[in-house]
Amino acid sequence: MDNVTQILTAIHGGDPAAAAQLLPLVYDELRRLAASNMAREAPGHTLNATALVHEAYIRLLGDSPELAWNHRGHFFAAAAESMRRILVDHARRKHAQKRGGERERVPLDDIQIAAPESDIDLLALDEALTRLAAMDAEAVQLVQLRYFSGLTNVQAAECLGISTRSAERLWAFARAWLYREMAGD
Repeated sequence: MDNVTQILTAIHGGDPAAAAQLLPLVYDELRRLAASNMAREAPGHTLNATALVHEAYIRLLGDSPELAWNHRGHFFAAAAESMRRILVDHARRKHAQKRGGERERVPLDDIQIAAPESDIDLLALDEALTRLAAMDAEAVQLVQLRYFSGLTNVQAAECLGISTRSAERLWAFARAWLYREMAGD
């Protein structure tokens, strides 16, 4: 059992000092996950990778963690889901009519050619993932690990406890299903 798994067990056991020990061990990896998520966002995003890591960590551990993580991979899968939720919530707030809807704030002294929007509609992806979860929850977990966490098939398969070949088949299925759902065919 590695240090992260031991600390996660201590946190679930109620050890108040364990949460302070966890952050230094996982921060760099969480920062890489957040940076890969933020790289897929549109330019000018008001969140940055550091803020995303901190918000996800607070949501995961908060005042009293409600979940017990079985191992390191389970924790990072939960972190990926938390980052996804934060980005989806942020996208919803951005598109809310009371906040100006589709309007974009541009400082007058920095007017430049507008950058293209991200190809992926995060809200549509979230809705499609919710529908996919009703059919195949493991496929959604794999998508979260691959797309939102930036893990490879081998790493994601290890986190899910499945073979690499099964992860490849599931990844191909999930991508095709999501493409069909998001394309509207």
